[in-house]
Amino acid sequence: KCQTFEGGFGSRPGTEAHGGYTFCSLAALILLNKTHLINKDQLLDWAVHRQMKFEGGFQGRTNKMVDGCYSFWQGGIFPLIHHILMPENSDILNDKEWLFSQIALQDYILFCCQYPSGGLVDKPGKSRDYYHTCYCLSGLSISQHCFKSQFVRGEQNNLLEPTHPVFNIVLSKADKMAKYFSSKVTINEVIKKQ
Repeated sequence: KCQTFEGGFGSRPGTEAHGGYTFCSLAALILLNKTHLINKDQLLDWAVHRQMKFEGGFQGRTNKMVDGCYSFWQGGIFPLIHHILMPENSDILNDKEWLFSQIALQDYILFCCQYPSGGLVDKPGKSRDYYHTCYCLSGLSISQHCFKSQFVRGEQNNLLEPTHPVFNIVLSKADKMAKYFSSKVTINEVIKKQ
C-alpha cells in the first residue's frame, strides 16, 4: 500500500515516494521474503531516475536537490533491486555493475561532499555531520563494489570495505551477526513451548 504511483515507497499510503522509505521498505520485504508484492518495473523506473546527470549524486524525492545521504538510501536500492530481478532477468543483468553510474556517484561524494577539515556533507556549502558522513561513506562503498568487481575513482586508498546491502555493515560483521542469531531460539519456538 505504501508503494506510490511513482514506483518508490512513501511513509504511508498516499504520500510521495522517498529514498529512505523506499530503501527500508525494500530491505524489509526482502527480509520477510515478500518481494512478490512489489511492482518491480515501477520501482526500477523510479530508482534509475533519482541519479542526477549533472551532479552524479542522488535526489531523495522527485524534483528535489541532490543530497549526499541519498548516496546510500538511493544507491543502496540497486543491490536490492538486482537481488530481486536477477532470477527472472539473468540474461540482461550482470554481476559486474549496478544499474546506476557508480563512477558518477563517487565523483559527487569525493569532489562535492568532502568537508575540508574532515567529514562529509549533504552538498557543497553545508556543514559536516555524523549522519551525512555515515551515509556518504556507505554510498561510496556501494558504488565501489558489485559482487567481485571494483570501481575506484582515484587512488586505491579511496577503496572502502564492501558493506552488506540490507544491513549496511561490513560483510565480516554481517556474517558474525548471522552466526550469532542462527544459534538463538526463534520467537516461533518460544510460542510453541507456551
